[in-house]
Amino acid sequence: MRRILGLSVALSLPVTMALTSAQALELKVADSFPAGHYLVRLMLKPWMDDVTKRTNGAVTFSYYPNQQMGKATDLLRLTQSGVVDIGYIAPSYASDKMPLSEVAQLPESFSTSCQGTIAYWKSAREGLLAQKEYAPNKIKLLMAVVLPPYQVFTVKNKIESISDIQGLKLRTTGGAQDLTLRALGAVPVRMSAPDAYESLARGTMDGVLFPADSIPSYGLDKLVKHATDGVSFGSFIVAYSISQAAWNKLPADVKAAMDEASEAIEPKVCADVDKEQAQTRKQLNDAGVAYDPIPDATKAQMKDRLKGVSAEWAAAIDARGKPASEALKEFESLLAASANK
Repeated sequence: MRRILGLSVALSLPVTMALTSAQALELKVADSFPAGHYLVRLMLKPWMDDVTKRTNGAVTFSYYPNQQMGKATDLLRLTQSGVVDIGYIAPSYASDKMPLSEVAQLPESFSTSCQGTIAYWKSAREGLLAQKEYAPNKIKLLMAVVLPPYQVFTVKNKIESISDIQGLKLRTTGGAQDLTLRALGAVPVRMSAPDAYESLARGTMDGVLFPADSIPSYGLDKLVKHATDGVSFGSFIVAYSISQAAWNKLPADVKAAMDEASEAIEPKVCADVDKEQAQTRKQLNDAGVAYDPIPDATKAQMKDRLKGVSAEWAAAIDARGKPASEALKEFESLLAASANK
């Protein structure tokens, strides 16, 4: 990472001043990930390095991880206001402002990161989500990855039947994930990823709905002992955006460099995330986490209960005056188009 700290004078300049010259353009990037998080390694850092290379060193970045600039739930506001130039804006952490994006987080929708990522990217850059979600929030998506299907990780409970998951207090990101767990009889506990360790350690939760690759990143491999295998419990969108106001002030060649870097990173990062799954699974097994295949009968029961989640989600968001059914139809169409290629 370039120039993480120690640049207080340069960083104190307002965005309007910082964006006046492509010869000395330094942008502040902020997220909630711990240092060394795999998505920073696979997506954010390569994208920043590529932009710097494409601009012949004219554009550089100051990176603030681990909620140094603000909580994950505050990064939409901090990006819109220009406190940071590029922020990690996860739709789940801004569900009141970005409810439609959760279409990519519904259960049993896709089986790989690339399937979900390519569909979401097309909708959020040029489709319905771009028009109805990003534009109204005055932000522009720069890069995103939809994670492989989430699994349930528990401290004590091995899940082999529907009754094994019922009543368990499990961490979620809210929204669609809450609906997913309620459909199975579990109790969703909404919180951001950095807060999960303390709740598990204290015993106030039984487990987490989480992506496998993030378990070691947050140290949860020291606490959880069991993981489900064979059912998609939904997903999560990791997205970095810039405010439209900041984007409009960028020189044309910088915009072009960023767009080119973004288009290049999308297919690569999802493929890398999919590959990382096998390595992470071995790492977790070595740490004492057992992947317990869900028996076929239980799997069929779970899938049957999860069938109605998408329609329930869409109906609830439609009732708020948002075109969720339209977003669901578009997303399913994009998934199908990707599968047919």
